[in-house]
Amino acid sequence: MTKAGISVGATVVASIKGIAFSALMVCAPLMFAQTAEASEGQYLQASSSFPPPTGARTLCKTYSWACATSPKKRISSAQELALVQSVNKRVNRTTRSVTDESQYRKADIWALPTARGGDCEDFALLKKRDLIKMGLDPKKLLIATVLDTRRNSHAVLVYRSGQGDLVLDNLTNSIKPWKATHYLFLRMQDPNRPKNWVGVSNQS
Repeated sequence: MTKAGISVGATVVASIKGIAFSALMVCAPLMFAQTAEASEGQYLQASSSFPPPTGARTLCKTYSWACATSPKKRISSAQELALVQSVNKRVNRTTRSVTDESQYRKADIWALPTARGGDCEDFALLKKRDLIKMGLDPKKLLIATVLDTRRNSHAVLVYRSGQGDLVLDNLTNSIKPWKATHYLFLRMQDPNRPKNWVGVSNQS
């Protein structure tokens, strides 16, 4: 996303971390690492209901699959993880990082990547769409907004595996447990009703 990307109000941040921040969005260049697995029970916990990010307010109308709740078919956990790893690497490899300002002349547009590419939430959307098409349960694929390790605003896709919440990120090919990212998680799609969003507790 751009520096004028995901909008998170001061009240949201105060509720989550007790701090205020400006809604800046930066997606850094791609980096590579080894895949990691989550420890048992390491799931993000919803703290309370919050409105969606500004750019995601019409997401369900634009892409019905982004807010779907039922899988099209059943696949095993081993198949799921293999697909998650494959899709994460493929999308990172084949999609260029392009800011919304550069592409749309607007601050924050949530959309699938174009031929030119996309920013961080566009990467997350593409990964979610492709994994749903392959049979993953949509309720296991949740877009989340975070502050990255430099405390810039960012978006990722959370995969709710049997071992915990794993993070698919356009900044790395490594699929990490959420705590291993060292990100500050702000809010994510509600796993029960993905059209809604919830604040996130960063305590395991």
